Amino acid sequence: MSKKCELTGKIPMKGHNVSHANNKTKRRFLPNLKKVKFTSELLKRSLKVTVSNAGVRTVDKKGSFDEFLKTVKNKNLSPRLKKLKKSILIKSPYVKKATPSSKSA
Repeated sequence: MSKKCELTGKIPMKGHNVSHANNKTKRRFLPNLKKVKFTSELLKRSLKVTVSNAGVRTVDKKGSFDEFLKTVKNKNLSPRLKKLKKSILIKSPYVKKATPSSKSA
């Protein structure tokens, strides 16, 4: 299992432990990952996702899992959630209106 957030794309960072004597040893900063069960109201199903704590807070801020998936960029999502986002956008009652093209008169 990779240590990557499926919603935000957070991955481990590299750095150093620095001692009092300024000796540096390599270390990894791991994201705070949790297995969370989200429910999709549009698809009427739930799924378990490996998410960072920041990802859970972002979903809470957006209001629902469906609203979060509509607004997030595809490059941050896992392949499994990209498919889910596509099906949510298809079933979504809200459709973005196209802007009228400006014609020169």
